[in-house]
Amino acid sequence: MPHREIIVIGGGPAGAAAGIQAARNGINVTVFEKGEHGRDKVCGDGLTPRAVGALNDLEIDLTDAHKIQGLRMIAGKKVRELDWPATARFPSHGAVWPRRRLDTELIDTADKAGAQIIFGAEVIPELDQTGKCIGVRHGDTVWTADLVVLAAGAQGKAAKILGAERDPNEPFGLAIRTYAETPRHADAHIEACLTLKDEQGVAVPGYGWLFPAGDGTVNIGCGALSTMKGFKSLNLNKLCDAYRDQMREAWELGPYLERPRAWRLPMSAQKRHGLGWVAIGDAAGLVNPMNGEGIDYGLETGMLIANLFSEDPTSATDEYDRQVAQRFDGFLRTGRRFSFLIGHQAILRSGLRLAVGTDAIAKITLQVMGNLIDSETPGAAGRIMSVADKLLAAADPVLRRTRAAA
Repeated sequence: MPHREIIVIGGGPAGAAAGIQAARNGINVTVFEKGEHGRDKVCGDGLTPRAVGALNDLEIDLTDAHKIQGLRMIAGKKVRELDWPATARFPSHGAVWPRRRLDTELIDTADKAGAQIIFGAEVIPELDQTGKCIGVRHGDTVWTADLVVLAAGAQGKAAKILGAERDPNEPFGLAIRTYAETPRHADAHIEACLTLKDEQGVAVPGYGWLFPAGDGTVNIGCGALSTMKGFKSLNLNKLCDAYRDQMREAWELGPYLERPRAWRLPMSAQKRHGLGWVAIGDAAGLVNPMNGEGIDYGLETGMLIANLFSEDPTSATDEYDRQVAQRFDGFLRTGRRFSFLIGHQAILRSGLRLAVGTDAIAKITLQVMGNLIDSETPGAAGRIMSVADKLLAAADPVLRRTRAAA
């Protein structure tokens, strides 16, 4: 049986980051990716300043990406355009980089760093009689490993085997995107409409986006949260069409360049580590419920587990879970609670307008949408999110219990 120190299941941003960092740390690592080299991934293509910071840490060349200066937020008739803030932790710019190009750059960097990359290979975790993950099965061959890293994106068969499935009591999201030509393809700001409505004018908890790619096109799409009444019958194609029609004139949008494609956004995981394994990025449910973004968390957790394993393989899984909990759990819990709040139509219709009502509040919203808040965030944004978490904790049972009748 082939043996590796680390085996990574999935070659997206999180898995590639783990492969890059592990290889640079001198770890014997193999990344299994079920797609072929250069495969596409359905995504909004937006990179927050946090994601750009992580890519800089990985020494990824972003020359091919379209630099983004900030965010334009729309709520009803109110429009606020703000630049990303300058901080000591993250750069003051984001980017738009279509996933086919981003993912290819990352996996090629992992290969150059010394990671073994095996494409077109769907593998599943292999457990021993005690339930410990001892490696992966590829066809009839078992590859053993000291650590298996689950980076398979939206949770599937591998997550089920490890017990890392989505918590059915927590919200999830659905999103859809396509591309269109526009003369505004080189805009310096991405755009988010926070007061999204379906084709019948019903408010939808989520947002519509236009992310200029700098290549003659814009990524156009929208996402919705499962906390709304009638979510199961929501027609994403019609929602996307309604949003495109709303924005067509302002952006001089051409016809769709490809069929709109949808995907699921996991926002929780029942477990993110166990004997012999950890889950990173989307596979660990590390997606911001308030914007559907998770690339930055994937990059950071991929690097984190590689570094922890390098320092001490015996404590890496437990220490990983502790550090992820400390950094992200509070903010993401607040986001999930917030999603139940805006699942109520009466609150949603007027509540999100407050997000850009004043310049001070809009700056907090900007940091939320940029994934710039976590346990280490100082100042007003960190304090407000801490207070919001306590208030939402008190209301959470009622919000969950009443959402279906909202």
